[in-house]
Amino acid sequence: MNKLNFTKSQELWNEALDLVPGGVLGIRRPYNFVPGEYPYFLSKGKGGRIWDPDGNEYIDFLCAYGPIILGHCEPEIDEAVAEQASRGFCFNLCQPVQNELMKRLKKIIPCFEQGFTVKTGSDAATAATRIARGFTKRAKILRCGYHGWHDWCVETHGGIPPKLYEDTFEFHYNDIDSLEKLLAQNKGDVAAIIITPVGHPLAKPVEEPKPGFLEGVRRLATEHGAVLIFDEIRSGFRVSLGGAQERYKVTPDLALFGKAIANGYPIGIVCGRRDIMKPLTDGEVFISSTFFPNSLEIVAALKTVEILEREKVPEKIWERGTAFLKSVHEIIHSSGVPAHLSGIPPMPYITFPADPEKKYKERRKLFFTEAVRRGLFMQPYHHSYIAYRHTDEDLKQAANIIKDSLAEVKKQIP
Repeated sequence: MNKLNFTKSQELWNEALDLVPGGVLGIRRPYNFVPGEYPYFLSKGKGGRIWDPDGNEYIDFLCAYGPIILGHCEPEIDEAVAEQASRGFCFNLCQPVQNELMKRLKKIIPCFEQGFTVKTGSDAATAATRIARGFTKRAKILRCGYHGWHDWCVETHGGIPPKLYEDTFEFHYNDIDSLEKLLAQNKGDVAAIIITPVGHPLAKPVEEPKPGFLEGVRRLATEHGAVLIFDEIRSGFRVSLGGAQERYKVTPDLALFGKAIANGYPIGIVCGRRDIMKPLTDGEVFISSTFFPNSLEIVAALKTVEILEREKVPEKIWERGTAFLKSVHEIIHSSGVPAHLSGIPPMPYITFPADPEKKYKERRKLFFTEAVRRGLFMQPYHHSYIAYRHTDEDLKQAANIIKDSLAEVKKQIP
């Protein structure tokens, strides 16, 4: 396939390099895709598709890194937000709609006794660990997974004094022994264990919990008096309406939700046990922001959850995703290309295992180049998402693009 035209996108990028450090911050930088083969900007989206400034159209399999669970530009949600905006949304005090969202979430999230709104997943993770430290009067945090960009958990330590992350220790997903070892080494000092209940490490296969793993984490947290936090920023509302905790029948003490809860509007939720939240009530722990209680995002979340329940969205995404994964498994198996499909139906991921000749990087680069040229927007180092507005035709086209792209990899890098 020929290279796409990015004339307007390139002009915008050249301008951005002068205005913004690196042109754009973080994971949206070109080196996280295939430089020169992906657009630098996107201009619009509708349903399960997106367009760049040059008019190139793509099936959106990245879904804004997860928030788009329904589709882009959902009329019901946007109309509800516009109606709220006409009455105001940023006030000295909270608006009544806060209570409506909390009551709705309490009915569907197993661990929910109390909760509050924040803006991002990073906000939620940091708030939850602060609450856990306030509740236990301990300092150390055991982590497994990506929990945001804040000082205590970000992997890149530039600009951060070591003392701000020296009490955070990492254990490995589906490896209960690594957690037990850390608990033994830090006995009596662990405030919280925070984990993504579905494993999604950067650039590595997505993992479901092995039988007994989450149950083991729950047991160890209880035995050691640590607060168990499920980071459900990605898994919430996709794995099931009540999150991975509902699907896998393991209830944490606190949980974090975000991304899909409002179909793109910026909101996160911290929820869990009433007694663990008590330091907030007593004023021993302080969490506040000018924008945390803004009502536009809360209204968007309420309407999104209404649609998810009404249309049985998680069940339908699982149904379509299961068929899609079956098709792609067969495509990869018959392709002759050393590629690997991992993940769960709502969150598939194609990776290229390392090989002795170290051709996997070339195969990865070529595969994602061919896919985006054919109109399938994925990310080489991050799993994909299936959204409700991805039609059967979209998924069939996506599978064919994957098939053709693998064939090109087989041809060029046998």
